[in-house]
Amino acid sequence: MTRALYAFGDIHGQLGMLQEGLAWVEADGGADARIVFVGDYVDRGPDSRGVIETLVSGQSAGRNWTCLKGNHDRFFEWFLDPAGPRNDPHLLVGYHWFDKAIGGTETIASYDVYLPERIRQTELAELLHKVVPESHKTFLRGLKTSHEEDGLFFAHAGVRPGVPFDQQDENDLLWIRQEFHADKRDHGALIVHGHTPVDEPELFSNRINLDTGAGYGHPLTVAVFEGDEVFRLSSKGRARIPIRS
Repeated sequence: MTRALYAFGDIHGQLGMLQEGLAWVEADGGADARIVFVGDYVDRGPDSRGVIETLVSGQSAGRNWTCLKGNHDRFFEWFLDPAGPRNDPHLLVGYHWFDKAIGGTETIASYDVYLPERIRQTELAELLHKVVPESHKTFLRGLKTSHEEDGLFFAHAGVRPGVPFDQQDENDLLWIRQEFHADKRDHGALIVHGHTPVDEPELFSNRINLDTGAGYGHPLTVAVFEGDEVFRLSSKGRARIPIRS
């Protein structure tokens, strides 16, 4: 790794935290810093629209930003499918995007669309299509599911152990948990992921989890990868993240 690479954990509509994190990166690595965002830009937090607009604007301005797709971003993308709203079958039975635990209600509210007491999903999708900018729809559709660089493999949730990176299934990259977390083998690269909230960023020999619960109001994690070292970035600068056994 010849120069620092930065990564953001799950943002979940927290525009203020995103802006603060970007300021830390610029102070540490400059305006042209390489950044990978591991997905889940929307839901739960108050300003999903602002988060997407910030990322769209940054990419349009030529920033070296790689944006990956999270399962929550796919909820939004699929609800806006031109053929009609799609529900993610990977959700547990009884759940849907507008369930309080998921956060779709907060996302559409950031576009000034509010759920009435009764409305059909097709009608709601029509309302959203009128107010969600085409640039946001294009952004959601164009999100990558993984990224590999400098001995690091980025995916929102993780990888299916034992499966080559180029054969990974999208549902695993966006949803996997227990089978990936429990596996101690060397995956051939350090897996950088989010998806499962933890109190502090967790670095193991084969993976690092950057989701520290910003969607629930907890601090957003920004990591720095340089050489063989991994740091957490804050307004105070870098702090080394220790490897757990």
